[in-house]
Amino acid sequence: MYPLPSLTTEQMREVDRLMIEEYHIELIQMMENAGRNLALLAKRMLDGDMADRPVVVLAGRGNNGGGGLAAARHLLNWGAWVQLLLTHRPQEYRGVAAHQLSILQAMDAPLAWAEDGWELPPADLIIDAVIGYGLQGNPTGAAANLIALANSSVAPILSLDAPSGLDTATGHLYSPHIVAAATMTLALPKAGLLTPAARAAVGQLYLADISVPPALYERIGLDVPPIFATDTILSVEVADGTARVSV
Repeated sequence: MYPLPSLTTEQMREVDRLMIEEYHIELIQMMENAGRNLALLAKRMLDGDMADRPVVVLAGRGNNGGGGLAAARHLLNWGAWVQLLLTHRPQEYRGVAAHQLSILQAMDAPLAWAEDGWELPPADLIIDAVIGYGLQGNPTGAAANLIALANSSVAPILSLDAPSGLDTATGHLYSPHIVAAATMTLALPKAGLLTPAARAAVGQLYLADISVPPALYERIGLDVPPIFATDTILSVEVADGTARVSV
């Protein structure tokens, strides 16, 4: 098992900045990689059979939500019955998240948002893409309502990058926060995901490739081998605050 370095929230922001400014790997490309890997992990969790499987995708209007919306598109294409619950009305989405949402609207994907009166349809799996590493304080409003609804369901929850409501820098669990069966984090594990306090909310941790060049990690002082040589989604073992993967 290979021990992985973990990223602080500031380091992850620097990775995103370097990806865009130095390597010209745009946000929408990273979002596509994240969304497809999230959909693939959802498929694995449902034993590889997506035909008519009910999946609920909870999506905020930030980049984390955009990744969830990209995953929803793949799941729809694979035959799943996908219901999207948004934190805001579609016209309030901006940038790449709005672009992902517009594709789903063109596909006539079923959408609901806060004004529709929150009800969670029956599901075999819930995907949490409400809040990513930009969380600041307790979730409020529609985001908090979605988190509470998700936790009240008997369906397992798969979180993108971090369970919504968890501080990826410190591992602090805000109220409310998602209690996930599994979390698929991106690029490298975030430090907060590895703390003892966070483990019950994170569930089984997975790591997904978003095509970060090894030389970029060197720029921020990290030595990372080609860990995704065998698969773009890796199961992560966590012990004593250290993440390890098989390479």
